[in-house]
Amino acid sequence: MRNLLIILFSIFLYSSNTGYSQDTLNTPNVQAILYKGIGNKQPLVVGFGGSEGRNAWASRYWQKTREEFIQKGYAFLAVGYFGSKGTPAILDKIALDEVYNAISAAKQHPLIDGNKIALIGGSRGADLALLIGTYYSDISCVIAMSASHAVFPGHTQDFTSSCWTYKGKELPFVPVNEAAIPFMMKQDLRSSFEAMLMDSIAEKKALIQVEKINGPILLMAATRDEIIPAVEMGKKMAARLKSYHFKHSYELAIYEGTHVEPTRHFDKIFSFLAEHFFSDIKKLMVGNKN
Repeated sequence: MRNLLIILFSIFLYSSNTGYSQDTLNTPNVQAILYKGIGNKQPLVVGFGGSEGRNAWASRYWQKTREEFIQKGYAFLAVGYFGSKGTPAILDKIALDEVYNAISAAKQHPLIDGNKIALIGGSRGADLALLIGTYYSDISCVIAMSASHAVFPGHTQDFTSSCWTYKGKELPFVPVNEAAIPFMMKQDLRSSFEAMLMDSIAEKKALIQVEKINGPILLMAATRDEIIPAVEMGKKMAARLKSYHFKHSYELAIYEGTHVEPTRHFDKIFSFLAEHFFSDIKKLMVGNKN
């Protein structure tokens, strides 16, 4: 009993000192934790991890960055969509609508501004952020770090199903072809993806329709990405946005480095959000302090 009181008191002190609290949302097949500041009408940033699974944004590793979002006036929703308690075991046939339901639940909180929702993801989480943005018009900003421009297979042994579904149907995906197999056996992932993309017909069917996103887009890619040809994929998405005369701001930021390099540039992310997503964030922060 004494230990329990100490733990509860520690949580109280932590919440009081940091000025924020957290709620675990009850959403089927998705683990969602909402971190909130103390102000009203907080714009919501939703974070997706990548193929490492679990709820990456709820981890200690990302705690400092997550808290920086909150200190800047945003609420933050950390989403685990596979590999977490109560979620699918592997990255395969993940339901976009179930992930969106977690976002919708967070929108209902009285401290959240439901008209300001930004998604941020890395690697497969970046693909998820782009896809959610294309299917749901209330998403008002997407930040995609090391993103693919198309849908690829789920992480099963035979790679015969899609990573993602929508309303019970698998999204079209670029399949593993014979040209990719030797590279996969050597664990050369980038060359595997490049070989798969030789199937231009399948690629066309699997393209993410980024032009449907209802808000600004920041794409971030690195030149020596060892997982995917991220710069080339980013350029394809930027070209698609240009060809569709995309009405919102968009940018492709390219860095020297490997697959994780974009995650080292949150200064760029914060400035992009302040300029294009919620220009009144400084005013909100001042209001929160008073």
